[in-house]
Amino acid sequence: MSERQKEIIKLPNPCLQFPSIWGRVRERGRKMKKIIIAIAMLAVLPVAAKKKIVKETPAPVPTTDNVLTEQEEREGWKLLWDGKTTEGWRGAKLTGFPKKGWRIEDGVLKVEAANGAESGNGGDIVTNKSYHNFILKVDFKITEGANSGIKYFVDPDMNQGEGSAIGCEFQILDDLRHPDAKLGVKGNRKLGSLYDLIPAPDNKPFDITTWNTAVVIVKDNHVEHWLNGVKLLEYERNTQEWNALVAYSKYKNWPNFGNRDGRILLQDHGNEVWFKNVKIKEF
Repeated sequence: MSERQKEIIKLPNPCLQFPSIWGRVRERGRKMKKIIIAIAMLAVLPVAAKKKIVKETPAPVPTTDNVLTEQEEREGWKLLWDGKTTEGWRGAKLTGFPKKGWRIEDGVLKVEAANGAESGNGGDIVTNKSYHNFILKVDFKITEGANSGIKYFVDPDMNQGEGSAIGCEFQILDDLRHPDAKLGVKGNRKLGSLYDLIPAPDNKPFDITTWNTAVVIVKDNHVEHWLNGVKLLEYERNTQEWNALVAYSKYKNWPNFGNRDGRILLQDHGNEVWFKNVKIKEF
């Protein structure tokens, strides 16, 4: 080996002599990478924030009270009460709508509180039309201790004296507080019953603090009462059994009770009760 080669071998390795230089280069590279990532996140952040705001601001939900859905229209449902006027209704013993005892407020038809007398304030109201085969649906809400009813097969001319018009009744009652719940036979004056004729079960679905839905289904002589989606009772009219049942009730003196078609009625019993979404489907 020549002297020149020996001298080259003895020269110091700059990589070994200055290791701190390469450390600083690597550190600067890491810092630059972090800066690039931070800039990219700042660029995306406004878009993400905008999407979050849109997601947390839902569109207002329109009310569905006293209107028909598209499906209901296709199925042939009609509004018995439009939620705004008294059109289609009159007093059971009047030619027009009662001047007192009833009021329309925020899409709700309200029976005003009086002294609790049957038809003693504004009086019952009935539809202008009679019905044969139908499904009747009514949302109702009662105050504590209230009494009212939804009647069908009503003949307004049958009783022109005191008291309510005559017809089959889906009883509306505060079973816990109104004394009528303890009268009659085996609970046949409680909520959902065919008043004074057929009792509804005690374990029926009902909440006095909110709206409830009553349904009456009539198919020729077959009749059903439903409450909040649960069938409470059913019966057949125009039969010997039906006539015998009527003969032992408060309706025994009314000829052919329940065997003929009639009007729909909402009862004034002197207690505050609310109605809405009054709908009917004929078939």
